[in-house]
Amino acid sequence: MRAAVQHQTGQDKLEVVDDIEPVGFGPGKVRLRVRVAGLCHSDLSAMSGVLPQPAPFVPGHEGAGEILETGEGVTGLEPGSRALVCWLPACGSCPSCRRGQSHLCLTGFLNAGNATFRRAGASPEDVYGFAGTGTFAEEIVVDARCAVPIPDDVPFDVAALIGCGVTTGLGAVLNTARVEPGATVAVIGCGGVGLSALQGARVAGAARIVAVDTVESRRGAALRFGATEAVAPDQLSDAKARLTGGEGFDHVFEVVGTSATVRTAYEATRRGGTLCVVGAGAMDDFFQLNMFELFFDEKRILPSLYGGGDVLWSYERAITLWRAGRIDLEGLITHRVPLAGINEALDQMRSGEALRTCVTL
Repeated sequence: MRAAVQHQTGQDKLEVVDDIEPVGFGPGKVRLRVRVAGLCHSDLSAMSGVLPQPAPFVPGHEGAGEILETGEGVTGLEPGSRALVCWLPACGSCPSCRRGQSHLCLTGFLNAGNATFRRAGASPEDVYGFAGTGTFAEEIVVDARCAVPIPDDVPFDVAALIGCGVTTGLGAVLNTARVEPGATVAVIGCGGVGLSALQGARVAGAARIVAVDTVESRRGAALRFGATEAVAPDQLSDAKARLTGGEGFDHVFEVVGTSATVRTAYEATRRGGTLCVVGAGAMDDFFQLNMFELFFDEKRILPSLYGGGDVLWSYERAITLWRAGRIDLEGLITHRVPLAGINEALDQMRSGEALRTCVTL
């Protein structure tokens, strides 16, 4: 089958190969035909080495498709049924799952260290799937808990986005920060996750929602997705002064993943407000905060992994909001490419041209 492979960490291009196959099928596993894969910035972070990922590997962790085969012991999934890919599956029985925090379950995430593909040829080679999935491939073999059934009315592209970016952005607002009606909100970074956070703030009833991004086209898009104002980073201080009397925003969401933008977000947050860190950053990038301001400002600093809360419930809520017309998911998709165009899609994301690109397989 075909898949897009990164041979070494740090390379900025992928090679589309046709001599690869998924491995590991057996009890508790499913084989899934990927129909649509979403391109998320975390894929770029894994390619560059910001996020740890053994190589060679197939990027991609957003995806949806059809179940081809189920292993022994698998229930609730049948060949021919439709499913989205959950890159952080929950075991359902560990302390985190029992507390309703299945996004913190490590049981399924440990699969990320196993090779899930193999290349044929004179020198066969094990290949990993990013986050244990690797959706830039025509077929994948994953733990059955990674395959979440989707209703027939949910298109594959919408389901793919719900599998990561939409759930992460919406959940940060509704689960982690719990934005209240009438609040003032700022979102720093307006890619697919940031725009989903903006939509979450609108759903929550925030009164003022300021989008912050370096790319002008993304600022324009932010106004369509719920922002009441969109500014460049050097205009954030002025927006803070105008809209909050200099006090700062009730909730600020950092959706970039650098210490510099986290510091900017901290300074934009009012005393007693909430800074929610959504962006995934590097292990050697440190955010500095002195002990006096930590004590005196009493700002809550809340990291948000995969939107917080129960993952399956977050999926269900996203579908319900989408059906009701409260959030726009199709509008997030600005580009579509075949697998052969994957490097073009990577360039579109790096430049900020694309909000979300769907790879059709």
